[in-house]
Amino acid sequence: MRHYSAFAVAREALRHHTGWERAWRSPEPKRRYDVIIVGAGGHGLATAYYLGKNYGIQNVAVIEKGWLGGGNTGRNTTIIRSNYLQDPSAAIYEKSRSLYEHLSQDLNYNLMFSPRGVMMLAQTQNEVRGYKRTAHANALQGVTTEWISPQRVKELVPIINLDGPRYPVLGALWQARAGTARHDALAWGYARACSAMGMDIIQQCEVTGVRSDNGHVKGVETTRGPIDCDKLGIVVAGHSGVLAEMAGFRLPIESVALQALVSEPIKPCMDVVVMANTVHGYMSQSDKGEMVIGGGADGYNNYTQRGSFHHVEETVRALVETFPMISRLKMLRQWGGIVDMTGDRSPILSKTPLGGCFINCGWGTGGFKAIPGSGWGMAQLMATGHSPLTEAFTLDRFAEGRFIDESVAAGVAH
Repeated sequence: MRHYSAFAVAREALRHHTGWERAWRSPEPKRRYDVIIVGAGGHGLATAYYLGKNYGIQNVAVIEKGWLGGGNTGRNTTIIRSNYLQDPSAAIYEKSRSLYEHLSQDLNYNLMFSPRGVMMLAQTQNEVRGYKRTAHANALQGVTTEWISPQRVKELVPIINLDGPRYPVLGALWQARAGTARHDALAWGYARACSAMGMDIIQQCEVTGVRSDNGHVKGVETTRGPIDCDKLGIVVAGHSGVLAEMAGFRLPIESVALQALVSEPIKPCMDVVVMANTVHGYMSQSDKGEMVIGGGADGYNNYTQRGSFHHVEETVRALVETFPMISRLKMLRQWGGIVDMTGDRSPILSKTPLGGCFINCGWGTGGFKAIPGSGWGMAQLMATGHSPLTEAFTLDRFAEGRFIDESVAAGVAH
């Protein structure tokens, strides 16, 4: 794999960019691999990357029924934070946030990581109490956050209206080292690094069945033929229940669409990420100038990847009161992604009833921020059978009542 650098860019400019290699190979699938990862999104690619980097397991195939990064990895609003209340959540998200800080250098690929800071507005007295509690919990967890006053909020976000009649700003939970990154670049960077290690990334290859013998996985059936493996990782976001059924077990999840939109580009006006959980809206400004706006998930199960007018209206109506200037903007585009939701709004990273088969799912509406930490923990689990990052997120916690209830703790699953 050629090293990307300023020198390489200058050299290729002199020869009219004729010497660039493909970022990753597109091989035909082999008959057998040590590990197969189903799903070439961020979590699947990160799992493969850390299997190779941390454990030397490089006879790996990452299988994708569509195109690389074409699911939720390319359909989210790129927020990265770790200010969660529950200890297991804070641990895996903080691991992820810390990996993001140096990931561009590790992958030799510019992820455009921007530690611009994330604030979560408190607009009710209940949220004030909840976020102060979270700030204290974060201090015990080693996660740097702080409670800030409305005046400090205004200093950080001059365009905000503190005195909305329905949603006044009473303060915020502020994480200065949180931020955003380029979602497509994350998938491309991991894919490039995996390919350089000799792993096969196989696109347009749908898994149609899971083969097993005596309770242990033996391989998968695909639209490009059968492929054998010793271990199988299922990392397919909203389609996790479909793959789990092929493997012979059920998951306590449901799939719904999560929607977002961006405005027309404007001059820089907001250099932090703001989340308003009372109205379930959040906003940041992209490097291109677009206001990136996200809202809630659909209230019914579905597999659509389209937006809907009523969600746009509901989200923007509330945000206009807090940010009056956005009322004059035009919407540029909207989209949806399929997310899988667990009952406690925390993920599942676990062994499964099928030996040699592992599942990574249930990230709900907050999966992008967890990608490096999720891949790190999942790779450790698949390689060694145990990971401190994943031990609280096992599938059996639902049968045993060991919930990690972030929906109640945070008031929102993002």
